[in-house]
Amino acid sequence: MTEPQLPVGVDLTNCDREPIHVPGSIQPQGCLLALDAAARVVQRHSANAPAMLGLAADPNGLALTEALGTEAAHSLRNLLAATSEGQRPALLFGLELNGRQFDVTAHRHMGHCLLEFEPPSGALGPLLGTARTIVGRMRAIDTSARLVQRAATLLQAQLGYDRVMIYELGADGAGKVVAEARQPTLESFRGQYFPAGDIPRQARALYLKNPIRLIGDAGYMPVPLEPVRDASGEPLDLSYAHLRAVSPVHCEYLRNMGVAASMSISIIVEGALWGLIACHHYSPRVLNMAERATAEMVGEFFSLHLDALRRREALAAARLAQQRLDGLLMDTSRSADFTEALRARLPELGELIGCDGIGIWLDGAWSTTGAAPALEAVQPLIRFAQAGIDGRIWASHQLSAVLPDAAALNEAAAGALVIPLSQRPRDYLICFRREAVHTLDWAGDPNKTYSHGPLGDRLTPRKSFALWKETVRGKSHPWSEENRQFAEAIRQAVVEIVLHNSELLADERAKAAVRQRMLNEELNHRVKNILAVIRALVSGEPQEGTTLAAYVESLRGRIQSLALAHDQVVRGDGGGRLADLLRAELGPYDGASCDGPPVWLDARAFSVMALVFHELATNAAKYGALSRGGGTLSVRWSLEADGSCRILWQEEGGPPVAPPARSGFGSVLIERSIPFDLGGCSRLDFAPAGLRAEFGLPGRFVRADQAAPASPAPAAAPPELPAHPHAGASVLIVEDQMLIALGLETGLREAGLRIAGVAPNSRMALELIGRARPDLAVLDVNLGAETSVPVARALRASGVPFVFATGYGSDFSLPEDLPGVPVVNKPYDIAEILRKLPRVT
Repeated sequence: MTEPQLPVGVDLTNCDREPIHVPGSIQPQGCLLALDAAARVVQRHSANAPAMLGLAADPNGLALTEALGTEAAHSLRNLLAATSEGQRPALLFGLELNGRQFDVTAHRHMGHCLLEFEPPSGALGPLLGTARTIVGRMRAIDTSARLVQRAATLLQAQLGYDRVMIYELGADGAGKVVAEARQPTLESFRGQYFPAGDIPRQARALYLKNPIRLIGDAGYMPVPLEPVRDASGEPLDLSYAHLRAVSPVHCEYLRNMGVAASMSISIIVEGALWGLIACHHYSPRVLNMAERATAEMVGEFFSLHLDALRRREALAAARLAQQRLDGLLMDTSRSADFTEALRARLPELGELIGCDGIGIWLDGAWSTTGAAPALEAVQPLIRFAQAGIDGRIWASHQLSAVLPDAAALNEAAAGALVIPLSQRPRDYLICFRREAVHTLDWAGDPNKTYSHGPLGDRLTPRKSFALWKETVRGKSHPWSEENRQFAEAIRQAVVEIVLHNSELLADERAKAAVRQRMLNEELNHRVKNILAVIRALVSGEPQEGTTLAAYVESLRGRIQSLALAHDQVVRGDGGGRLADLLRAELGPYDGASCDGPPVWLDARAFSVMALVFHELATNAAKYGALSRGGGTLSVRWSLEADGSCRILWQEEGGPPVAPPARSGFGSVLIERSIPFDLGGCSRLDFAPAGLRAEFGLPGRFVRADQAAPASPAPAAAPPELPAHPHAGASVLIVEDQMLIALGLETGLREAGLRIAGVAPNSRMALELIGRARPDLAVLDVNLGAETSVPVARALRASGVPFVFATGYGSDFSLPEDLPGVPVVNKPYDIAEILRKLPRVT
């Protein structure tokens, strides 16, 4: 089989600049069509597309309807209408085309609409059932380490690959195989490290954009695009394409190991690439679209659950730090010699930081535990700290670069973290880490041999591991931000002890006491409040009928709102301003205003109100005053005579309001969190004119903030679009696909129109017209089992201008009694709709 060829000039020295997003070819298990931005004309195709799709001729230059037929083109345009630029592809299963069935992915990118066709997946039920079982088992795991180890086995059972590895990326870009499930006859790669260059920067960017990457056969022959470059010389960007051909360098790496097929699933935590789920198979293996979709779903749940568990464990570590620091304070306060009490606690302090050895330089004496250098070796580092670190935490994972002449020190330790223990450059607590290569072993068979391809033996796992060892010579594992935070906590606690026992100036003791109190409040806040809130959010039961995607999106929004509150608490001395919180939640919306005196909420109240305001703002944007043009939302608050804070939330001008038929998790959170968590009051009034909510926060959680301005600035509004002839007109949208309707609603609102209503069928549309005559309307022709023609006739009778929207393109014929109605084609172009809508007089 012909191997993929490298682009001219690409080799191991510059593969980090290989343009892997524009390979000019795809993998052969499917075919590709690239259309113009409006999805009307085929501009490029993969060389295998005519044969695979049963086309009579080269499709380039043909209209989509001419190439694939009217019905298929209509379905594909509807699929594209549900996507946005630069987002993951939409999926369509079982498309009928020329007597065959295909699974299709569709996305828009860089001015093109890309369609990928693959053989059909077959029954989806068993795949979804297996994925649901895997997710359920992952959900029951309560530690991040156990989740990582167990996930490899669960995913191997789901996907059927010979080897499944969990690959974690470090802060320096290097990777480590932290978990593995494999066939018994295969050697283990667990514990193996790889240098950062094994995953080039452009590949990492693609892993964030497209979380699934499949290689069905590492020896495949790539299928070229025709043409590879357009008339302007530009290649086709395949960043989001599932069939994108991969780098020949990577294919050779796989073949050198005997791997015939692979798949990776990105592990994305807090928007960054945490690592990969890497799957290897030793014979060709192609997953169909349904198998990949369920794998992606399980991978995303794994990422979310891993993030939640890591946060919980960080809070637990913070609680442990507090307990040990409290013990340190207690011991030293009772001890006649606080220096001896401090030295006795060295092993526990070393565990908090995570180091190989720890030493303390106090009152001119050096005491150590673990793998810490002797005094003679460490003296150059102490002199360096006294001369240069100026009372701050200082860390390096490569001491030889800082102190190249300290041979004895560099031989004993590769990295150090220095914690000053006094205001003067005198006393220090120093943590040490050994050279990274001394802390690991190759997990595989040392006698295992690998093939050498035309690019050399560098492309084998053992040579790659050897390169990593060379890059970390003289370096320790880097010090993390968590290490530095615990070091700062230790510094604050010990400085308090040193200041107290040395009887320094009273103002210095007061500053140290404030620092200690801030630390205790922060740790208590994390452990006792946020952890409980996150647990409640994750375990909240969704409303009946809620999809997994909707539930995950809602949960993500709530946790992001809580994260906003947490960040403000950390930056804002244990709390935050009520005005800042409202600006953050209401800033994205037009029609929202807030006003009141400067009020400061403590950490607990700030976190609770962040969740309450997030739920209210989300509901207002979806169903309330902010869901249509002209609606307003005002938030007013005041400080009462008893010190409490009264907050009034008032919506007006939105759709008619009625009490919900049943209370979902969000409603329960709004109504109960303030009384339960703060002992305050919460009252909701679902008046027809708009929701009115009133909250009371007890005085112990609030105070007047004299440093803040008298009233907050109004919520930031998005920049206004240029005035349009239709600005201010009300428009009715009739569309049976929610995502398409949402996109159209957003575009028309940004153009200055007001949304009179959105209807998925003729009955609801006629009801909306009967209640309030709109100025304009946009009607989707095909509404599932019916058409919008009855609505069009009612609008014509009322004198309301409208346009038809259709995915049938030029094949659509107007009804005989509705001549001259403008027609726009899907995917929607807002500018075209506005151009064809008659001017409102």
